[in-house]
Amino acid sequence: MKTIKLTSDASYRRLDVFVAEVGGFTRSRAAKLIRDGNVTLDGKVCLKVSAEVSQDVLAEVCLPDEIPLDVPPQNIPLDIVYQDGDLAVINKQQGLTVHPANGVNTDTLVNALLYHIKDLSGINGVLRPGIVHRIDKDTSGLLVIAKNDAAHVELQRQIQNKTCRRIYSALLEGVVKEDDGVIDKPIGRSKTDRKKMDVVDGGRNAVTYFKVEERFKNYTLTRFELKTGRTHQIRVHAKYMSHPVVGDKTYGYKTCRFNLNGQLLHAQTLKFTHPATGEQMSFYAPLPDYFENVLKVLRNKNN
Repeated sequence: MKTIKLTSDASYRRLDVFVAEVGGFTRSRAAKLIRDGNVTLDGKVCLKVSAEVSQDVLAEVCLPDEIPLDVPPQNIPLDIVYQDGDLAVINKQQGLTVHPANGVNTDTLVNALLYHIKDLSGINGVLRPGIVHRIDKDTSGLLVIAKNDAAHVELQRQIQNKTCRRIYSALLEGVVKEDDGVIDKPIGRSKTDRKKMDVVDGGRNAVTYFKVEERFKNYTLTRFELKTGRTHQIRVHAKYMSHPVVGDKTYGYKTCRFNLNGQLLHAQTLKFTHPATGEQMSFYAPLPDYFENVLKVLRNKNN
């Protein structure tokens, strides 16, 4: 069993949210750790997942020894942009799910990581080793992987404190009139379809900045920057703008004039501070060929 220490410069309304966001756990795993008596606040065990957490409180999370990993390594091609002893940066291809779930434990990024990378942090359990943040299956682009627990905690802290910058490119349906702006709308489970997310009253705070890069006759190339990291955040906020992401059959149109296998959404730029050295790290991944090909078609029609 090992113990990690968590602190934050902000207060939290719920202990499970604090442990999840600062520690890099899923919300469900954080809740289980609390209920099992594995979380202390300033030295006292707290079993209440909804307990309020004040600013600068010290939480200690005891991580029980894991069961043997039953996710098999697979030789799935990976574009490893960078790696050292603490972390790796991956340019994930469209169509690759990040981690196993719902009884499926093959053909994910995690399976590929277990094959290509020797060490991965264990904070997120046996199904999500090394996973600090996620991008959707049919979204391409950059994400950082932690190779040890100290790096994981620090990278997650930067995401929580909004010092890790995640910038995306997306092609949107229709012509966006504003040159730039901010969408500050809470996101939660859809009230009509529990498999989807939506802008809902009482949802979790979600903030996305956008800037128009290029306009076409019926489409807009747009840059998005996340200030929070909610599930499907850019896709939901794009829908809220009435300009869903091209190719997004969940939040946009069921049919698309282009022959696509998913949405035209790419995590293009990733910036953070190296958790061990303090160096400022910046990574850029060019748009995938299928994305560029659509833009070429649109540019030719604009001429």
